[in-house]
Amino acid sequence: MLRSFVLVLAGWAGAAAAAQSAATAPLGAEAFFRRPAVMDAELSPSGKRLAFTAAFGPLGRVGVFVLDLQSAELKPTRAAQFSDADVPSFGWVDDERIVFGVLDLKAGSGEDYRTAPGLYAVRFDGTELVELVERAGREFIQGSDGPVRARTLARNHRLLHVPVASDDRRGARADEVIVGELRGSRGNDLESVTPLWLNTRTGATRRYETHGQPGGAVGWWFTPRGEPRLVTTRDKGRIAHHWFTPDGRGGGVWKQLAEGTMVNPPPGPAWVGADELYVRQPMGPGGEAAVVAFDFAKGVPAGQPLVSAPGFDFAGSFISTRDGRLRGVRIHTDAEETVWFDPKLQDMQAMVDRTLPGRVNSMSCSRCDSDDAVVLVHSYSDRDPGQLLLHTKANGQWRRLSMMMPGIDPARMARTRLERIQARDGRGLPVWITGQKNGADGKPLAQPAIVLVHGGPWVRGGFWRWEPMRQFLASRGYLVIEPEFRGSQGYGTAHFTAGFKQWGQAMQDDVADSLLWAQKAGWATGQACIAGASYGGYSTLMGLIRHPELYRCGAAWVAVTDPLLILEGSWRVRDDTSDAQRRYALKDMVGDPTADAAMLKANSPVEQVPRLTAPLLLAFGDEDLRVPLAHGLRLRSALERVGRPPAAWVVYAGEGHGWGKVENDVDFAQRLERFFAQHLQR
Repeated sequence: MLRSFVLVLAGWAGAAAAAQSAATAPLGAEAFFRRPAVMDAELSPSGKRLAFTAAFGPLGRVGVFVLDLQSAELKPTRAAQFSDADVPSFGWVDDERIVFGVLDLKAGSGEDYRTAPGLYAVRFDGTELVELVERAGREFIQGSDGPVRARTLARNHRLLHVPVASDDRRGARADEVIVGELRGSRGNDLESVTPLWLNTRTGATRRYETHGQPGGAVGWWFTPRGEPRLVTTRDKGRIAHHWFTPDGRGGGVWKQLAEGTMVNPPPGPAWVGADELYVRQPMGPGGEAAVVAFDFAKGVPAGQPLVSAPGFDFAGSFISTRDGRLRGVRIHTDAEETVWFDPKLQDMQAMVDRTLPGRVNSMSCSRCDSDDAVVLVHSYSDRDPGQLLLHTKANGQWRRLSMMMPGIDPARMARTRLERIQARDGRGLPVWITGQKNGADGKPLAQPAIVLVHGGPWVRGGFWRWEPMRQFLASRGYLVIEPEFRGSQGYGTAHFTAGFKQWGQAMQDDVADSLLWAQKAGWATGQACIAGASYGGYSTLMGLIRHPELYRCGAAWVAVTDPLLILEGSWRVRDDTSDAQRRYALKDMVGDPTADAAMLKANSPVEQVPRLTAPLLLAFGDEDLRVPLAHGLRLRSALERVGRPPAAWVVYAGEGHGWGKVENDVDFAQRLERFFAQHLQR
């Protein structure tokens, strides 16, 4: 039985209780868009300690705290917390020392363009705090205890790998990590990453032996003790993977394994061991990627898949011990699942799943093979943002450490499911549906719908988990429809490449077909609006242009309004699209500005403004470099010229490509609520 629920952090229990007492009142936007109570959590290598990041204590900033799991009283000790910065994530160097970077979560997301996270290290008890890599724009961080500045590296260094210390002179020494020096061009292109040993106590560095790796190395994979094994290189539009084979005498050779282009890259590494490599290889009927061992003798991926998920590309992560033994893999199909290769861990996962049924139970452990194993479980579902629990195998005790989003009652949240439908041309189309309701007779109860289009567009949009925007909209009585239109990744190469040069065309038909399916099935009424961010904002605009009969309104934020501005750039508009992307990828995936000029004009919201007649809400960040504010200004000016200014317009100061401030998330959600209520009859 799951028992002995204890909320460890003071105040969180009170927040949860208050939410329960107000269970009958409508949840405000603040409940959906506040930051999680815990942002990251990780057991130390020995399992004796648990570190987590949370906004805990009088400073009101996210810091790193540590629980001594050997103590009966789980009282947090502050390892690092500052008054002008936050620590959203971290890593254990060993059982004593933690490394982390910082962000200012109270600034807008535009702060990400102006500053670098730096790198800091601290002992678990808050002593020996050292600044290792400078944070751009800040001489130091003001906190309760300021960091000691060691031999601080410049801002263009990033943490690459936390190795296991070894007595071998070629491996990591005590307290060392591997950082990379990033070098780029003026065209936003990353040109190379050069590894370097860094001591987390003193800031001292020493040369990292790369054995004459190929030029243009932009990605690195290492053995557990820090030896190089795989690099990814980029030369103009070509991408290659190279493997290092040691000779046993302190040297070795690099050999190219595979090569491709930015549009058609070589099979990517899924897991790198000391002498084995698993890669993602298209193998399913729709080109779905499975995980296959690389056969070094034959020079190709070969053999039966280690991991495959019919209907899905492999997405997930491998789980290995600190000394490099492969223990399991986390797979994302519709939901996350963990497959353990170790029978003991299989049994442990089965026990956790029996204890917490109907949920995703993501499990990590220390001392996994022993009778006193310590297990950390992140348990969540489509209706529950999740909770962190700690299980001690020796006494069978469970302790709930934290709710992830206190104030969210899962019983009041909507169900999410993945449907597989057919688009008008017969292509299979995955669609996420949230908020389906049945009437008293058990038949579908039709509701007004919001078609929520994901950004990217070359990403997977949805997962079976709690998502704030989908749940917020569902809580307002809408059916939320999220199509994985062609061009989305995660569902096979054929589905992905079918979206090439289909912006505003077949990709847009897929979005419309998802709504038409829901209406035909009886889940959606004839009242619908369309919404989305980034590419999803572009799709919102093109939906109103291409299919005006389907939508009563549209809400587009940080939206691409002029595809040519993305494809060609402008000396007057600063952005973060790289020269390589424009030269070697976007012209094939979106369109060639010269050869496809007519097609691009026909599918440009700015050019098709006379057809954009529905009420429109537009929102942008004034520091967005991915989709600069110029996109919004050009569309607004074009709408004003035809006498139809946007129904609502907002620009958030200090924000980039999405909102970084909680208050802006809440404000925007409230604007959406009012806008949709105005245009969809209830």
